[in-house]
Amino acid sequence: MTYHAKVIAGGKIVIPAELRRELGISDGDTLVIERDGDGTLTVKTYTQVVREVQQTFKAMVGAYEGSMVDDLIADRRREAAREEEALARWQAERQPR
Repeated sequence: MTYHAKVIAGGKIVIPAELRRELGISDGDTLVIERDGDGTLTVKTYTQVVREVQQTFKAMVGAYEGSMVDDLIADRRREAAREEEALARWQAERQPR
C-alpha cells in the first residue's frame, strides 16, 4: 500500500495516522532514515533496526546450542567441586594421626 506524507515547517514529516497505528509508531518513538546511493529514503522504526542488527550478528556467530547461563552455572559448580576437594586434602594433611 502507498501512503503520502507531508513535510511541514522545520522539516517535520507527518506520517498518516493509519500507518502509525498499523506499525505501532507512537509519539516520541525514534525512527531511522536511511538513504542509499540513488537517493532513495527508507524509514524504519528503531525496533526494526535493532532486529536487523541482531539477525546480522546471529548469522555471523551461528546458532548457539544450549544456554550460556547453563554453561556458566556448570563452570561454577566444577570450580566449587575443585575447591571442596582442595579443602578436604588440606584438612586431611593437618589432621593429627
